[in-house]
Amino acid sequence: MDDPTSSVIDDMREEFEELDALVAGLDDDRWAAPTPAPGWGIAHQIAHLAWTDRAALAAIRDREAFDAEAGQALADPDGYMDAQAALGARRPPARILATWREGRAELAEALRGVPRGTRIPWFGPPMSAASMATARLMETWAHGQDVADALGVERRPTGRLRHIARLGVRTRDFAFLVNGLPVPREEFRLELAFPGGGQDGELWTSGPPDATQRVTGSGPDFCRLVTQRAHRFDLDLHADGPDADRWLDIAQCFAGPPGGGREPKERA
Repeated sequence: MDDPTSSVIDDMREEFEELDALVAGLDDDRWAAPTPAPGWGIAHQIAHLAWTDRAALAAIRDREAFDAEAGQALADPDGYMDAQAALGARRPPARILATWREGRAELAEALRGVPRGTRIPWFGPPMSAASMATARLMETWAHGQDVADALGVERRPTGRLRHIARLGVRTRDFAFLVNGLPVPREEFRLELAFPGGGQDGELWTSGPPDATQRVTGSGPDFCRLVTQRAHRFDLDLHADGPDADRWLDIAQCFAGPPGGGREPKERA
């Protein structure tokens, strides 16, 4: 049988490579191109991923160093992340890319060596190696979407997005809590379509079929929603039930305080 942890690490590496292919051939001017994240160019996006991958590596190999970093980050989440991205983005693009490549390769190796049952500390709840790989895949895809938007590139959805969809479901309660809202008592039903032939074209479902609170629509759009890369009004998603409808306003699958999200396109 396939090792599920090894499988998600492989998918994480593929997500790294897809984004790498987008930026590797850019000249220095294009690295400075603005992305949808205010104040962040493409260099900031890749520098941020390099920093976060290094933080994940420290969480596995150097708990003391990670705790020190996490203490600073949690004291001022937005300010600290912006400062680290700006610091990294000052380097020459070739160095940013090399740093990211080195760090992500080390992280993949370290994740494969994490003993089964080990919980890795993080900025949110501790995670298994598989969950950490899923989180790194999610963040790489999300920041990669910012880069693709900056470059005017349309990315083809892949089966890897299902990891993000699952993470979006698992973080439903967190999204309500971090927004100061009561957590819904019942499970939601999700029915999401992912394009493509074969397995990637099948309907992805989660939750009891008879649930009264439901979300249906596009799988890739659900991934954009939970990573807050698009406003719900610009996405092919439909909610039945007041709790499911509220979720589409606040969903986030990343740790930290409530994200600012994106404005609808007509208001942007």
